[in-house]
Amino acid sequence: MIRALLAQFPGFALSVSATTRAPRPGEVDGRDYHFLSTDAFERRVADGAFLEHATYAGNRYGTLRSELARQADGLVLEIELQGSRQVREALPDAVQVFIAPPSTDALMARLVGRGTDLPKQIESRLAAARGELEAISEFEHVIVNDRLERAAQDLIDLVATIWGQQPRGVPK
Repeated sequence: MIRALLAQFPGFALSVSATTRAPRPGEVDGRDYHFLSTDAFERRVADGAFLEHATYAGNRYGTLRSELARQADGLVLEIELQGSRQVREALPDAVQVFIAPPSTDALMARLVGRGTDLPKQIESRLAAARGELEAISEFEHVIVNDRLERAAQDLIDLVATIWGQQPRGVPK
């Protein structure tokens, strides 16, 4: 969905999150994530270097404040509930969109199909997702990702409405 959004709004950028988890095959430090040791992550937390940070499925994740300095018409953060609450506090004008799975069964099928997590990690992610779904009412904008193409178009349409911009290739 985010890839489709960025293709339609080339002035937007995706924030690169920091994490303590190990890189998955093909992931590149600085492009996919800023991979940090637990100690380095915690030092940055203590130094106030994060806009938001949280523990998710046993690993630490966060958005470094330095990401906000990127030149972009819009900066997209791909974060979870704990982080979104912190962003809401720090940046009350930020637009937040909750991307919901069509069901927890569909989410489990996606996680298993991805083939990147162990069963224990999948269960941890599912437990976190169930808790996050209970907070859906905190968000003004909700998109159900039942079909990727439709959900991506819903996100593009939402951004076009909020920013008053037309996506690439769409006449004004």
